[in-house]
Amino acid sequence: MVKCRAVARCGLILLSLWLCIQSVPIGVDKTKEKLEKLEPTATAETGLHYDRYLREVIEYLEKDSHFKEKLKNTNMDDIKQGKLSKELDFVHHHLRTKLDELKREEMGRLRMLIKAKHDMEGGNGRTVDHQALLKQFEHLNHQNPSTFEVEDLNSLIQSATKDLEHFDNDRHEEFKRYEMMKAHERKERLKNMTEEQRKAEEQHFEEMRKKHAEHPKVNHPGSQDQLKEVWKESDGMDPDHFDPKTFFKMHDSNGDGFLDENELEALFSRELEKMYNPENEEDDMYEMEEERLRMREHVMKEVDTNGDRLVSLNEFMAATQKQEFLEKDEWETLDEDKPVYTDEELREYESHLANEENDIIKKSAELMQQREELERKQEELNAQKVGLQQAVEEIEKIKATAKEPGAAVTAGEPAPVVPAHSQPLPAGHQQPDVPVPGHS
Repeated sequence: MVKCRAVARCGLILLSLWLCIQSVPIGVDKTKEKLEKLEPTATAETGLHYDRYLREVIEYLEKDSHFKEKLKNTNMDDIKQGKLSKELDFVHHHLRTKLDELKREEMGRLRMLIKAKHDMEGGNGRTVDHQALLKQFEHLNHQNPSTFEVEDLNSLIQSATKDLEHFDNDRHEEFKRYEMMKAHERKERLKNMTEEQRKAEEQHFEEMRKKHAEHPKVNHPGSQDQLKEVWKESDGMDPDHFDPKTFFKMHDSNGDGFLDENELEALFSRELEKMYNPENEEDDMYEMEEERLRMREHVMKEVDTNGDRLVSLNEFMAATQKQEFLEKDEWETLDEDKPVYTDEELREYESHLANEENDIIKKSAELMQQREELERKQEELNAQKVGLQQAVEEIEKIKATAKEPGAAVTAGEPAPVVPAHSQPLPAGHQQPDVPVPGHS
């Protein structure tokens, strides 16, 4: 969830670029300094898989005074249409060289990811087609792996814009799955209980639900009452002298002239503390983060008129003049609002879990069968090994016997009988025939 919040707070890459304008004075030409002295500017992590590449490109582009000046005078629509990217041609040579290096490092990282995935899948004897697989990464031009060009900046802006604009929806879907899993696990627990245990569990659940609902009034996010409470309790100011312009400047913590998503969400902390306490059993902190997201989205919808995920001073002041700013109704919390999932969605989710469980059981059975087969083959190999060892030992015994004095010359034939005290025959002398009794 912390990572998810970091992504939602970051905003578009375009906005990150805009936020960097205030960090270095426009009149200072940083390109005259040695490249190794360039200090990276701290930027929020996006959670994107190309986050490091994105942030490093931002850090070095904002070092160029010409690019920063153009950025200051370019509106959001022009940036999205790629007009700002053309200014890359005027970025100082040393910075362009650094951008080239960053791109080559990113290309190397992507190739390593592809190879690692290929190795994990076993390779299957196939050759990796890097060019074909690189097409799935749309944040750079992989056809040119060596230099950072206008097309690369365009691709980076468009990819980050698309990925971050859909991130809130992903967070809502993640929370929906979390809530459905909670409901499913509770149902499963109840199934394994006795009737008496089930009644006690149901009673405890209802008590926790009612206890969570017992909290002070939650002011409508972005309303006068909500901001005045922050003004009084957090800022220590007189609520009777609330000044929207002063309030805006006090909570524009980085002084860039905008309230970003992080600064906006900080304004809702007091309201959330009324409903959630990490020490309480009845309060789910995962739900608190969903509530925070809902509040921020509500204010953005009411105040962020140009859709750039930032609230300017003009937008903020205009919102304080609307009737909605005087909203007195209590904010409808997650418990009071419509359920985050339908009964049909829960059934589909549980069906999906059941299918996954069946697949796991089936795979487990297959693995067990394979294990038994391997064990059987191992036993056969062990038996063959014992048989071979015994055969080798028999052969060694035969060889040892053949080398003993008086051992048979030829295996299976009796040794010749030599009379005692016999002398060797002279050369050329033949042994006379000896008649055998009973034969003529």
